[in-house]
Amino acid sequence: MINKSFSLYSIIFLSILVSLSTEAIVQPVQAQGADRIVAIVNDRIVLKSDVDQEVADYMRQMQMSNRPVEFREELWYGLLESMVDNYVMLEQAEVDSITASDELVNRQMDNRIQQLIQQAGSEQELERAFGQSIIELRAEFREQFREQLIVQEIRQQKMSDVSITRPEVREFFEQIPTDSLPTIPEQVGLSQIVVQPKPMEDAERAAYEKASQLRDSIIVHGVSFEEIARRHSTGPSARNGGLLPMMPMSDLVAEYSAAAAALEPGEVSEVVRTSFGYHVIRLNRRSGDSIETNNLLITVDESGMDEEAAIEKLEAIRDSVLHHDKSFSEMARAHSEDEFTAGLGGRMVNMETGQRLMALNELESSLYRVVLLLDEVGDISEPRPFTPRQGTSRAYRIVRLDRHVPEHEANLEQDYELIENVALQQKQMRVFAEWINDVREDIYIEYKIDIPDRHREREREPEIDDLEFTDPPATTPGTPGS
Repeated sequence: MINKSFSLYSIIFLSILVSLSTEAIVQPVQAQGADRIVAIVNDRIVLKSDVDQEVADYMRQMQMSNRPVEFREELWYGLLESMVDNYVMLEQAEVDSITASDELVNRQMDNRIQQLIQQAGSEQELERAFGQSIIELRAEFREQFREQLIVQEIRQQKMSDVSITRPEVREFFEQIPTDSLPTIPEQVGLSQIVVQPKPMEDAERAAYEKASQLRDSIIVHGVSFEEIARRHSTGPSARNGGLLPMMPMSDLVAEYSAAAAALEPGEVSEVVRTSFGYHVIRLNRRSGDSIETNNLLITVDESGMDEEAAIEKLEAIRDSVLHHDKSFSEMARAHSEDEFTAGLGGRMVNMETGQRLMALNELESSLYRVVLLLDEVGDISEPRPFTPRQGTSRAYRIVRLDRHVPEHEANLEQDYELIENVALQQKQMRVFAEWINDVREDIYIEYKIDIPDRHREREREPEIDDLEFTDPPATTPGTPGS
């Protein structure tokens, strides 16, 4: 596996969205010739094709983020250095006994695969895109994924100890030439109240009865749990016979973990209702607070959801806030069914940065369309449908415009938090570069190609232009910005 690049997520995600038959966008670096070893880090090797793939993935990622970049020699050599750095970190991880457990790898792979299934539209579409089953994809990329997690842990450890003071932030900002001050795009602060439509009685009953009948096939008639799950389960683990690998019970929804915890190994549960639908659970084994189970899931037919009731509830909440002096934040805490924002009084934040203000042009499309109709701070939208992050079922929400910041030139008064984050990013990059250079001194690194002198400089402090004053696209280990 050592001859594959580290950007598993970008490879899978981009392969879904970008045709594999498109022309190669990477121009070969001069004098490199056919595929060959370009670098060695102890006993790990980097192939030219590895670097070419990293460059292609990065360029496609930037293109899909509406920030296209052209191929440059500096990009190729920069990503070669990034891959060498990753291997250096893996070597150091062995010295420091930093590992990623099987449980963590399984859990993170499950989460990532679920995201990819949502992006692709279905498990079948994801498998069709690769010509491999989910099980085969997991097996092929498992060790690469483990290495990603180890690299992420090392980066996090080294950067989490770096802090920055207010004078350092001011000094950073004052170093930016006046004619180079970035333009901050139009931003908004938003709050929401979300209501999930409840199943109509007939749809609920039909799902429960199907789950009960399938349980009888297992318990009474001795049909294999795995066979039933493969044929009838609507969960993402169906192809694998419903198997959910060993994971902490805290990672499972409460109803599922409670039902599974009450079982003895080999025992099958009664029908259990969760927010995902109706489950039949078999406990395979337990280790401390972690369990391995097989899961049969029957979801409730979405066409049988009572959307009118959800809309009416939101209209009543909106009326209470606008005309009866009810607090939006209190109503959100009491009634919103979005676990990420309800406890914050409905306040929405950028999930990547944690910042309250979000660039208007980077909002997801359904939210963007709602915000365009809000003219004044304090305006609240009518109920509108959307697809929540944590599921595929349609939900409804009302959105309040809490703050509006027009496009403007960056300044400390309006943008201190943003500038602080960028200044901290620069300091973290500098500290991390110093650390990785020190580690390199103790590790055997050999380049099998000529590296131009201008690409050998490892001590360069990040320039202002290297840093982002807007929220960057999601990145992965092995790509610039990770």
